Amino acid sequence: MSASINSLYRLKNSMIDKVDQKILNVLLENSRLSYRQIARKLDISVSTVINRMDKLEREGIIKKYTSMLDFEKLGYEVEVIIEINIPKAYMFKIEDTLIKDPNVHGIYSTAGEFDVLLMAKFKDRRQLTTFLKRLQGYEFVERTHTKLILKNFKEEQVKV
Repeated sequence: MSASINSLYRLKNSMIDKVDQKILNVLLENSRLSYRQIARKLDISVSTVINRMDKLEREGIIKKYTSMLDFEKLGYEVEVIIEINIPKAYMFKIEDTLIKDPNVHGIYSTAGEFDVLLMAKFKDRRQLTTFLKRLQGYEFVERTHTKLILKNFKEEQVKV
């Protein structure tokens, strides 16, 4: 599919139009902008921005407004990807344990050799080691494979 056809397909199937798309992309760049600043940047009315953003929030397209932090500067020196095998009958256990862990920032159900991909940040190797021992001790974890992230080249939201 060409880029423009692909964009039209995504827009048609996600119930957003070009104006919504432009608002979302502005928010991805800076979610602290006021309605007035967004309107000025896009050359549309403030009421249009307010109405569109309210609709996008109601539909769950905008989930929350947040900041992107530099975790290395906050002392989180170790970032890992952990692949986990979990029997299907125990998938619900993820909600009770792993989702609540403050070091875990992403959990994904995956296809392939492993069932779950977990992403986490730690202040040091000792904290990581403690987490891994706890993780491998859970009854629902059959096997893990840990990958240390050496350098983060890019981490941002995908523009729509």
